[in-house]
Amino acid sequence: MSSSLYEIVMLPDGEVVLQRANNEGEPLIRISFSDEAKFYLSDTTIDVAKAMIDAGIEAVEDLSNDAMAIEEEEAEEQRVLH
Repeated sequence: MSSSLYEIVMLPDGEVVLQRANNEGEPLIRISFSDEAKFYLSDTTIDVAKAMIDAGIEAVEDLSNDAMAIEEEEAEEQRVLH
């Protein structure tokens, strides 16, 4: 897997996206806030979007680690010691 740089960008329509820095392909994540949410968030909209993206990435890492641990346990259960 190649290493890529990513950036979080607020588009002119107020949508926040996570995209490759070279702008190739579709954004990986899109976050849209309602007008009411934008009103309450004011200047912190991008900060909230960043926190949401960070939390999502952390959740994926945790789920991946859990899945690997389960696979390792299952592999150990299949071993027979003589």
